Amino acid sequence: MGTSAETVDFFLEQLEGRGVSARKMFGEYGIYASGKMVALICDDTLFVRPIPEAAAYLGTPVEAPPYPGAKPHYRIEADLWEDADWLWGLIALMARSLPEPKPKARKPAKPKENG
Repeated sequence: MGTSAETVDFFLEQLEGRGVSARKMFGEYGIYASGKMVALICDDTLFVRPIPEAAAYLGTPVEAPPYPGAKPHYRIEADLWEDADWLWGLIALMARSLPEPKPKARKPAKPKENG
């Protein structure tokens, strides 16, 4: 099905001015904060990684895979997005709690040709 641009626009409007962005990935979206991918929006649903801090924030989280073949994540229903402060609390918590992204491996330099 894929995620609609309107869904992502609404999500980003709720967090406007807080340094959150979205990047389209395979018809779905990665959500970024503080230079980290902190969530996914797949099929118009928000998903966060199942970490203890998120479980404590959510209370009784619902697990589901964001896409076929994926490990389960915590599913955040769209009606919870209405509370911008609550949503920011979750996204900020994920940004603080998740590890820094691994640096990308540099490709070895091509040997210079003499000629």
